[in-house]
Amino acid sequence: MNFMKRALLSMKARKGRTILQLIIFTVVSVLILSGFTIQSAANKSAELARQELGGTVTLTVDREKQMQQQQEESSSSSDSGDSSTTKEPPKFESSPISIDSANDLAELNHVKSYNYYSSTQALADSFDPIESSGDSSSTDSDSSTTENGEGMQMPEGGGGQMTNADLSVSGLLDSATSTDFDEGTSELVKGKAITSDNADDNVVLIEQTLADQNDLSVGDTISIKSSDESTSVELKIIGIYETSSSGDDMAANFSFLNPYNKLYVPIAVANTLKGDDYTDTVDSAVYTMDDAANIDAFEKAAKNVSSVDWDTFKLDANDTLYQQMVGPIENVASFSQNVVYIVSIAGALILALLVMMQVRERKYEMGVLLAIGEKRSKLIAQFFTEILVVALISFVLAGFSSHFVAQVAGNQLLSQQTESTQTTTTTQQSGGPGGSAQGGPGGNGGPGGDTSGFSSLTSNQEEIKELDIQVTLEDMLKMGGIGIGIAFIAVALPAATILRMNPKTILTKQE
Repeated sequence: MNFMKRALLSMKARKGRTILQLIIFTVVSVLILSGFTIQSAANKSAELARQELGGTVTLTVDREKQMQQQQEESSSSSDSGDSSTTKEPPKFESSPISIDSANDLAELNHVKSYNYYSSTQALADSFDPIESSGDSSSTDSDSSTTENGEGMQMPEGGGGQMTNADLSVSGLLDSATSTDFDEGTSELVKGKAITSDNADDNVVLIEQTLADQNDLSVGDTISIKSSDESTSVELKIIGIYETSSSGDDMAANFSFLNPYNKLYVPIAVANTLKGDDYTDTVDSAVYTMDDAANIDAFEKAAKNVSSVDWDTFKLDANDTLYQQMVGPIENVASFSQNVVYIVSIAGALILALLVMMQVRERKYEMGVLLAIGEKRSKLIAQFFTEILVVALISFVLAGFSSHFVAQVAGNQLLSQQTESTQTTTTTQQSGGPGGSAQGGPGGNGGPGGDTSGFSSLTSNQEEIKELDIQVTLEDMLKMGGIGIGIAFIAVALPAATILRMNPKTILTKQE
């Protein structure tokens, strides 16, 4: 009798054991296929998120190195015994970045977009600013702060009294991609945004409240002066925006910190107000990568750009948002991979145990077949056929059901991982190193900005709450390969018992 026919007859005769094997193999197959589909969906979601969010790298002054050098110079002067030199505390010094140097980095690979920032303060000339209740702009300079990029700038010369100002002027290359507008803190409601095409134009974006107070609209012209009143600039209003920022505690004391008094202008206008020393320079340059995974490659290439003085400037990579959003997805993918390994090993061992028990119960049948001349290899092939038929049926069942299992399990895992990540991030922001407010290029933490830049940016990005689970042919082939491998292992282990069988001994004992 053909061994395949015997296998089918044996399965029919032992329906209970066959059904048990089918249930076990189906569960194993569903879990394996679910693991592969979750992993594929997670990898796809991570790839899309990485491309969408990218990551930013900021070229800015290396303040730490600057302070360290000043401290070393001060210490060196003290050690030399020069009593005529008065020891001065370390202080921040203005070190603008050449636009040409910033452009050299913008031409490197992996840069999807970039923006430049140059900030200063100014005086309203032809209109009235929104006054803060406790405006004390002329108080001692100790009340001031220094921000990198867009923020409050100390007057040069150290005159002891801070120059009066009631406007915060944010020079930028493209307002639409700037931090304030990108994160949703500011929103253009009338007119058009500032772009690179306006680089040489005297144009401005003003806040809605400021415009309403002064009956200003798109197309009107306003005049502002530099904080030392030496330079006056006329600006055409091309857009009006609304801000959701409430400012910080100091905004109540300084009008130029009031978010309603923040003007967005092209970089050249801001530099004109700052003085001739700032022509064709920027305070910081922010480069958005085409893929967050390319940040390291960009930084390595940037270090080879000789036009940038790397003793003065540094690159700050910021892929925090990407890591926060993609981290849970990668954890789910890693977990699903571990599930595949564990289920495969456990399934192989369980099925091998069942086959071994089956071989032991069918020793007499094996002995009779061997006694009439059946080859041992065909006996092994018979057992393999029985398992393979069960496997093929389970593959079909798994193909229909694994999608639903994977969708529920994947989304549940993602939800748990996301909640865990948010809890960790909140803890770090409130009490850890990430908890302090940092003024960035967009002005958060600086004039007119709030202290929740990262939180605002995160909340305005759509969380990845669900995985797009799709059972692909590739996943089915992977599951089939592993399933057949499990079937082979399940038969290979008890095969040693069949090969050692002596038909005469078996039949004699049976009698």
